[in-house]
Amino acid sequence: MAVWNRKEDGASVESPTKNEYSAGAVVAPEDGVVRDGPRVELERGLKARHITMIAIGGAIGTGLIIGTGSALAKAGPGSILISYAFVGFIVYLVMCALGEMAAWLPLPSGFTGYAVRFCDPALGFTLGWTYWLKYIIVTPNQLTAGALVISFWLPADRVNPGVWITIFLVLIICINYFGVRFFGEFEFWLSSFKVIVILGLILLSLILALGGGPDHDRKGFRYWKKPGAFNSYIEEGTPAGRFYAFWATMVSATFAYLGTELVGVTVGEAQNPRRTIPRAIKLTFYRILVFYVLSVFLLGMIVPYNSPKLLFAIDADSSAAASPFVVAIELAGIPALPDILNACILLFVFSAANSDLYIATRTIYGLSREGKAPAFLSRTDRRGVPIYALGVSSLFALLAYMNVSSDSTTVFKYFVNLVTIFGLLTWVSILVTHIYFVRARRAQSVPDSALAYKAPLGVYGSWGALVFCIIISLTKSFDVFTHSPKWGNFDYKSFITAYLGIPVYLILIFGYKSVTKCKGVKPEMADLWTGKEEIDREEAAFLARKATESGSKQQYNWFYRTFVSWLF
Repeated sequence: MAVWNRKEDGASVESPTKNEYSAGAVVAPEDGVVRDGPRVELERGLKARHITMIAIGGAIGTGLIIGTGSALAKAGPGSILISYAFVGFIVYLVMCALGEMAAWLPLPSGFTGYAVRFCDPALGFTLGWTYWLKYIIVTPNQLTAGALVISFWLPADRVNPGVWITIFLVLIICINYFGVRFFGEFEFWLSSFKVIVILGLILLSLILALGGGPDHDRKGFRYWKKPGAFNSYIEEGTPAGRFYAFWATMVSATFAYLGTELVGVTVGEAQNPRRTIPRAIKLTFYRILVFYVLSVFLLGMIVPYNSPKLLFAIDADSSAAASPFVVAIELAGIPALPDILNACILLFVFSAANSDLYIATRTIYGLSREGKAPAFLSRTDRRGVPIYALGVSSLFALLAYMNVSSDSTTVFKYFVNLVTIFGLLTWVSILVTHIYFVRARRAQSVPDSALAYKAPLGVYGSWGALVFCIIISLTKSFDVFTHSPKWGNFDYKSFITAYLGIPVYLILIFGYKSVTKCKGVKPEMADLWTGKEEIDREEAAFLARKATESGSKQQYNWFYRTFVSWLF
């Protein structure tokens, strides 16, 4: 007979919201501390449109609009098309796994809470801290990128980059401090603008490929034939060299997709999360197909991988000159557009920095709610803003001032290396948690029909994605081991920053287990139920309130959902 381990006695669970992790036999005491007194609740102020735009806004950034330049020069159009499509499919599987758990039980602590409940408290501890490390690194990285973008107009020798870093930092702290409703609305419009820009670039790329530019040159697939669809890397002109080039672009593709999973952190502040979270995740497939795969496909048609402008752009880092789309514009002879695109890139970077600080704040807040970080970090003000978590996360954004020095380019690349490995380890942890969640459901006889959303490929999709995420994690910077005269000897600095996350990840897991003596969660004892009853009541109340809306607004919502929302 299945053991469902519900908490039905009033003494053991005072309030599912305040005591989400109070499943006695499964979760250790430190995972379920009840904190009476100071306010620790988040406000459910994010609407469906906010959630969907945060999901895409966190994923569309400099990795797509700039990072594709170095990938194209290194590997060619055929390689980047395959790598972006392949990694995109892996990301979709990760999102489906996350969606299945989030639709069953939306927890304020996000996927760290799922790891604690369904897999192992040590994994939840490690996932939370590595995810926080990722975002306190990527936030100053984005601030640095913003300063570098402005250097397109005002070089660093005229205005110190620290000035722009300070302005951006103050702005994103204020936006996060004003509350989740203001943050959600601001990010919605900023992310909407990003979508319009990407769609505009896709349309422009198609026009240029068909000969609609000022040069009236119908390029088509010319560059796929000469210089070719596949470039060589390390070993020139050999099949192995072409494979090395293809695999090297897997890192660029991974970096471009990092942040897609951040929708899992927003569940604690989402209205009707059972509906909004699965919808945002389902539409990820179309976003990947349109914004990533289609854009790199068209890019490979209008820019040859051996273009001198493209090779120059690789050294330009995060200004407009680094974008392969700008290279395409210059090759076509379109004036003024590089400045306009540079302004768009600046907004991309600012939006990314804003959402990165939000995610860092909510991640350390979730850890505090679980008892895995100092208790004061879970305190919120009357508007539901975790102000102490915001303050601590903002302090680490000061790392951006490291990049004011002359070696800012080097530090920038090291930050990217660290962010990529922490992002991959996050995907690995989410997939492992989903596998354990499925095991727990089966052990406790919870049918698939009881789920609000089910991953299309189920546990087999998670296993496949897990294997490839591990392979990419271990081989993502293989070129640091090469001893080719062209590429130099062993690069120990890049090796450290590329793989530092793996020993940190393992040390956190085994260190936590050795200190707390915690054990993995048995499938039949996993807590699938605590807090679910309150979510059910909130969902019923929300749907009842929505049912009273006027018919015209419902008609508008139907039009938006049917014809517009898939883009967002």
